[in-house]
Amino acid sequence: MKKTLVALSTLALLATLTGAAQARTWDAIKQAGTIKIATEGAFPPFNYFEGKKLTGFEVDLGTAIGKGLGVKVEWVTQPFDNLLIGLNQDRYDFVIASHGITPERQKAVDFANPHYCTGGAIVSKVGGPKTVADLKGKSVAVQVGTTYLENVQKVAGVGKVSTFPKDTDAQAALLAGRVDVWVGDKFSALDVVKAQKPKLQQGDLLFQEQIGMAVKKGNSTLLAQLNSGLAAALKNGTYAKLSNQYFAQDIRCK
Repeated sequence: MKKTLVALSTLALLATLTGAAQARTWDAIKQAGTIKIATEGAFPPFNYFEGKKLTGFEVDLGTAIGKGLGVKVEWVTQPFDNLLIGLNQDRYDFVIASHGITPERQKAVDFANPHYCTGGAIVSKVGGPKTVADLKGKSVAVQVGTTYLENVQKVAGVGKVSTFPKDTDAQAALLAGRVDVWVGDKFSALDVVKAQKPKLQQGDLLFQEQIGMAVKKGNSTLLAQLNSGLAAALKNGTYAKLSNQYFAQDIRCK
């Protein structure tokens, strides 16, 4: 929790300090002909590497939105807890990396309309904790700087909470028996449980959230284009095709 709060405080400070600096507007991006998008690259099935190839639902969606807007797409990968900081330092134009839209983050960046809705799932070995009440006294693994960490820390009586730089590291801790529970995205959890069947089980959702692309605070022209591009992808079937490809279901917010 401390690391999460520190990261959010850093973001808020950066938003203040860099407020006078001008992020690239849509006109500047269009004139350059290239949009720079950042993601983590370590959060399957949303953004991850297959060998040296960056792929995943959000990568394909971000690329489709960029092409739909008529610009070339350049990808940048950063550790999750650095992504919004780098955004406020103008290292890239926007971020698509499964960021939950929270009041704290909205103080530092602006979010586009949500591109999917999800929740934090409780995952354990078969026979282990499945409900929020079951977390009392149990050790939990989560990725640092995430809403999973924030929400686990709110559970009364929860045991030791261990943070990891990558979500896959938190999953590995559960599989190795170093913790009792991993809390992560419900769609990622479906893949992990399926891959580890019959070792793991998915329990209840700890919380629900909307996920959105982030732009630097005040970059209204780019934000409008991202919302337009997402709306087009939802309307022309691109979103449905990608959602079915990665999840065999429609994960848009309803």
